[in-house]
Amino acid sequence: MTLRDIKIGGKCKISCIKLRDDTARRLEMLGLTQHTPVQLLNKKKSGAVIVKVRGTRFAFGREIAEGIEVSED
Repeated sequence: MTLRDIKIGGKCKISCIKLRDDTARRLEMLGLTQHTPVQLLNKKKSGAVIVKVRGTRFAFGREIAEGIEVSED
């Protein structure tokens, strides 16, 4: 299941990040590591998602959201 599959308001944990190495490293520097709790705040029609991670809101485009695999909390 990817970040795009979670319902609005749903909580999950990151299980792995399947993106290019430079993008994955940047997300890790921002605090998105394995087993980090994430809450989906909103989904946009364009495929973008807005999530809350460790008290900070992030917006990700469709490609990044589909590259972040999650497991239900």
